[in-house]
Amino acid sequence: MKKIAFLGLGRMGLPMARRLADTGHPLTVWNRSPGRAAGLTGTAGTAGVTGVTEATTPAEAVRGADVVVTMLSDPAAVAEVAGQCAAELAPGALWIDMSSIGPRATTDLRAGLPDGVALVDAPVLGSTGPAATGGLTVFAGGEDADLDRAQPVLEQLGRVRRCGGPGSGAALKVVVIGAIVACVTALGEVLAVAEELGVPQEQAREVLSAGPLAGVAARAFTTESDFPVRLAAKDLALAGGGPVLAAAREVLLAHPEIAEQDLSAVLGALRAR
Repeated sequence: MKKIAFLGLGRMGLPMARRLADTGHPLTVWNRSPGRAAGLTGTAGTAGVTGVTEATTPAEAVRGADVVVTMLSDPAAVAEVAGQCAAELAPGALWIDMSSIGPRATTDLRAGLPDGVALVDAPVLGSTGPAATGGLTVFAGGEDADLDRAQPVLEQLGRVRRCGGPGSGAALKVVVIGAIVACVTALGEVLAVAEELGVPQEQAREVLSAGPLAGVAARAFTTESDFPVRLAAKDLALAGGGPVLAAAREVLLAHPEIAEQDLSAVLGALRAR
């Protein structure tokens, strides 16, 4: 079994790391804020998962690892952690970045890794529920041989869609999440207009859910997702400065009170304007 280092135990990272731990791979985990690994290592009065250890630094975590998986919040966090790990990476190691950082930061990450260390960009679509059950969609980009090596790890986490060469997974994630976030934000605006015009909210939601926007409406009205508004705004920034996406980002940033709530919270924020 390959030794895996998993860096980043946030909302998504923790259930993903548990999925990999349950496959029996030796797993070393690290998180910037201590205490997140308690449920994996047994340090909170639980038995923990066999074969899981916690490192105190990212460099310690990757030492001797065959595969490194990163699930971090933004490009700056990935760059910082990669810089701390570079000297400890084993020749032939595979780095799988599952963070949403966009293709430009992915190119920078690749350039900063030591010779002989391969990179696959594999950001995911889905929330904490699918992360725990292996139901994520994984957008994977990289050289064919590297994607073959990453496949056994990635398929434990969800359905793997091979997107093409290096950076293609990161690029497709920007496209897809940009559309989702902008459309959910626009739907929030539409529902605010409905209230101003006297259209009952239940009626508006029912008709929107039954029409061509059914998928967007389902995401907007869900109570089961956990994708913070601040991360949604970050992902829109990765898409560049197009006027529609930029406007949606401005709307999200204008409501700091919902920054840590799921994206669906923008509906209530806009109705309360």
